Amino acid sequence: MPIYEYKCKKCGKHLEVWQKITEEPLKVCPECGGELIKLISESGFILKGTGWYVTDYARKEKEKKETKKKENTSKSK
Repeated sequence: MPIYEYKCKKCGKHLEVWQKITEEPLKVCPECGGELIKLISESGFILKGTGWYVTDYARKEKEKKETKKKENTSKSK
C-alpha cells in the first residue's frame, strides 16, 4: 500500500497516511478540520538482491572469458 502525504492549509500539519490507490483522498485535517492538500513527493528506490550490473552481468561474462581461456590453454598443450 502506498503512503500519501498531505498538508493542512489551515494549521500547516504534515500527514503521512497509508491508503489504497482506490481510496478517496483525505480532505479534512484530523487536528483542526482545515482543508488538506495532497502532496507529490519523491518515492523511495531500493535495489534488492545480489547486486546490480557489476555483480549480475559482468561476473558472468568474466566467467565465460576465463572458461574460454582455460579451454584454449588445455587444447594448445
